[in-house]
Amino acid sequence: MSDVDVPLRLTEELVRCVHRDLPDQGYDSETEVFSESDYETHLDHFLRERPPGALHVFAYGSLIWKPAFEHAGSTRAVAEGWRRSFCLRIRRFRGTSEQPGLMMAIDRGGRCEGFLQRLHVERERSELAKLWRREMTMKPPGNMPRWISVEGPGGPVTAIAFTVDWERPNYAGTLGMEEIADVLSVACGHWGSCAEYLRRTVLALAASGIRDDYLWRLQEMVAERILQRRRL
Repeated sequence: MSDVDVPLRLTEELVRCVHRDLPDQGYDSETEVFSESDYETHLDHFLRERPPGALHVFAYGSLIWKPAFEHAGSTRAVAEGWRRSFCLRIRRFRGTSEQPGLMMAIDRGGRCEGFLQRLHVERERSELAKLWRREMTMKPPGNMPRWISVEGPGGPVTAIAFTVDWERPNYAGTLGMEEIADVLSVACGHWGSCAEYLRRTVLALAASGIRDDYLWRLQEMVAERILQRRRL
């Protein structure tokens, strides 16, 4: 049995133990969010540096199991110098102001295996507009789009990837694995729990034969914490 065939310790049953039906609390009055015109302006500026040829998005998390657009093709690829990390504190979506969660992004260092999703040429702008609205809400965004080099089957490709902004106050890149697992084992918001996000991402990667050691270890640690609480 290969590593990716080993059953996850973080089962669906354990994830259900973390889930709570919660209302959307929204943002506090001091948080600035993107307006429709902000999105269009931001995208205009970003596309000024677009490379020639077809546009690609590097998917490494929820974009794998819940794509933002209907892509024209998807291939496995590797982003060298980047790694998956639960490094952004969130107080909405999969966390609350009372019990913040952690959002995954890619941070500096390591190696990240994911997928290059190619956009339909005739729908590039409209599809990216959907992606921008899904991935960014607060200004400035904690997970900001960058052009990064990704190694695909045919060689290097310059792709769009949503990466952490190290200058944001909610950047939590110094947290250790124990602290991260503590948060992921309890945090939940109106979109669901952080544990659910972790499980779905690990499953999506495993379905394609990809094992991320960081995520695999986290799901074991999160499962153990949930089990410990059940025994009390």
